[in-house]
Amino acid sequence: MKESILNIINSHRTLVDDLENNHVDALLQCADAIASCIQTGGCIYICGNGGSAADAQHIAGELVGRFQCNRKAFAAVALTTDTSVMTAVANDFAYEDVFARQVEALLGQADLLWAFSTSGASANVLRAVDCARQKGAVIVSFTGRTASPLESQSDFCLCAPSESTARSQEIHQLAYHIICGLVEQRCA
Repeated sequence: MKESILNIINSHRTLVDDLENNHVDALLQCADAIASCIQTGGCIYICGNGGSAADAQHIAGELVGRFQCNRKAFAAVALTTDTSVMTAVANDFAYEDVFARQVEALLGQADLLWAFSTSGASANVLRAVDCARQKGAVIVSFTGRTASPLESQSDFCLCAPSESTARSQEIHQLAYHIICGLVEQRCA
């Protein structure tokens, strides 16, 4: 058991080192895109499945509420929270459309879609990205696999490459907390 724990900690440490050594520019680009959207009156829409759905809600809470300082609320919506819309779309269309229908209804050209998929291949996330792209919105993505379909369809991407979804999600949380801090510094 101790060896398993140490292996997990070492894997995490390796990914943190990778973030520090190879992805600081990606963090800055994502933060700049999100801050620019907020400064021009746009809204940040966030989507993902499973743990990434929880991350979407977490980020929306940080942006609408506060992260580290008291300031005006930033417009942000987690597309994972309206169960009536999600279940209606899944029932009447397909689960692959649960985010795309919301993007179609809500996003405008001044808005930004922040899409999470550790595989980089979640069908419902990719459909949302395609719809947002057609509407002229900026796409920021977080993935866990390099050269994924999501990365190729995004304007800005942070990849935390790991075969373990949990390890990628741990880096995603660190990264979005960094981004929320940078956005708050720039927009507060």
